[in-house]
Amino acid sequence: MELVNVLEDEYLSKLNHSCAHMMAQAVKRLYPQAKFWVGPVIQDGFYYDMDLGDVSLNDADLEKIAKEMKKIAKDGKRIVRKEVSKAEAQEMFKDDPYKEDLIQDLEDGTITVYSQGEFTDLCRGPHVDSVKECKNFKLLKHSGAYWKGDAKNKQLQRVYGICFPTKEELEAHLEALEEAKKRDHKKLGKEMGLFMVSEYAPGMPIFLPNGMILRNVLEQFWYEEHAKENYKFIKTPIIMSRELWETSGHWDHYKDNMYTTMVDDREFAIKPMNCPGALLVYNNDLHSYKDLPLRMGELGQVHRHEASGALNGLFRVRTFTQDDAHIFVMPGQIEEEVKNVLMLIDRMYGVFGLSYDIELSTRPEEGYIGSEEIWDQSEKALANACRYAGKDFKVNPGDGAFYGPKLDIHIKDSLGRVWQCGTVQLDMNLPERFGATYVDSEGKKQTPIMLHRVVYGSIERFIGILIEHFGGHFPLWLAPQQFVVIPVHQEKHLDYAKKVVEALQAQGMRVQLDDRNEKLGYRVREAQMKKVPYQIVVGDGEMENETVTIRKSGSKESTTVALQEALEKFTKEVEDKCLFKK
Repeated sequence: MELVNVLEDEYLSKLNHSCAHMMAQAVKRLYPQAKFWVGPVIQDGFYYDMDLGDVSLNDADLEKIAKEMKKIAKDGKRIVRKEVSKAEAQEMFKDDPYKEDLIQDLEDGTITVYSQGEFTDLCRGPHVDSVKECKNFKLLKHSGAYWKGDAKNKQLQRVYGICFPTKEELEAHLEALEEAKKRDHKKLGKEMGLFMVSEYAPGMPIFLPNGMILRNVLEQFWYEEHAKENYKFIKTPIIMSRELWETSGHWDHYKDNMYTTMVDDREFAIKPMNCPGALLVYNNDLHSYKDLPLRMGELGQVHRHEASGALNGLFRVRTFTQDDAHIFVMPGQIEEEVKNVLMLIDRMYGVFGLSYDIELSTRPEEGYIGSEEIWDQSEKALANACRYAGKDFKVNPGDGAFYGPKLDIHIKDSLGRVWQCGTVQLDMNLPERFGATYVDSEGKKQTPIMLHRVVYGSIERFIGILIEHFGGHFPLWLAPQQFVVIPVHQEKHLDYAKKVVEALQAQGMRVQLDDRNEKLGYRVREAQMKKVPYQIVVGDGEMENETVTIRKSGSKESTTVALQEALEKFTKEVEDKCLFKK
């Protein structure tokens, strides 16, 4: 079961674009005073921003709009494209200030409108042939949205929806949406005791005991895998002076997103990035070409002031930990080093069962630094590294940063959703700004190229992704609570239950004994709700035969095996980092 990305299918994009217009037509019939801003196609379907005057939509209103849309679809009017002059467009939409605002930036010869029945909308298209094709739709939700995304502007009303060619495809998608709701990391995070958010620290998640276990296991895995690749680990200050951020350029370009304070009459800022700290570490020593590549890893906490309306659980926060690494290389080392990074990423993502795609962003047309020769060499090295790793990649021409090309890694979760996590960014700017050098084989000083790279991206966000990817059913090695041992009778079977607990603990397992005076079924169901990977039940038979009865999270079936056999199985499952299968 996967959620569909509308943007990945040309016809599906056209269909949803047309359905957005059909929705606007229905809204105009029901609310003649309606004015419309934009109604784009998005990954999850479409939306339309509209001004309905004093009317504030509710869920019942969505049903009314949907009913009217069905009438329009049944009527089956053709969708007709027409090219108009700027003057004609201005006359058509003279009563809609939002459309007038759009038209003023358009040029003659580029303006098109689309009509269906009595409704005409400004749009560059394309659309399907008839509204009849838009009959399999669902309006999903409504919300507020500021005009042009600016909180200083009027708040409009936004209605979201999605459309499919067939009823069966729509139903399958709606089923996947329901599954996504069940997997919502905010919901599961609360149920499983992983994290909380407090009004005293908005956008700054507080990790609870179970969440800290999960986080610590992820971080330990990160350290172990990077140690294998000869990374050296550092820790840089969370707050540093204005002068540093002026040197890095963040003060001029990022100050509005930084938290600042005064210390001893000097201005300081909490770091929004880890990179300047890594450069301070590099410059602490003299380096020759023999020292490169030099790999520095840091799990560094950063703070960025995000708009309050954008905050979302672990996905959009104001403080997070980046699993940064900064690798200092010579130009001729780029390909080999990027290849090694991609192999590391492949190995780490593979443990979680995450597939991924790669995008290569190349030199901008203007405003870039460094020679074309270095850019060409760098881009070729990134492309060759992808090929060596056996990975296809998409090229985004001209989309690189002014200071270097980059690779973006997009992972796909169990519901087919795409998340941008890993990044490999070449940087020819910061090393120069900080005066970083190495001595080459001829005794001359050179400026190294710096590779910025992350695997998780943000540990907090990655945890949120994993919660939803696994639906809370974490692999045994990762689960905060791995086992709960439940004696059938709280007294009669307690000693044997304790023996099982001690045997699991001796293997380094995280286990809890549930000897509460509650019915067996109640205790098993509660463990299932908490998504403890294995519930181990012991009664007369288990006690007499030195066995355990095991039930997996999410399963109604149970098996009985010898205690020693179970211990060996569980130990191997943790050591091999096996994916959990219900």
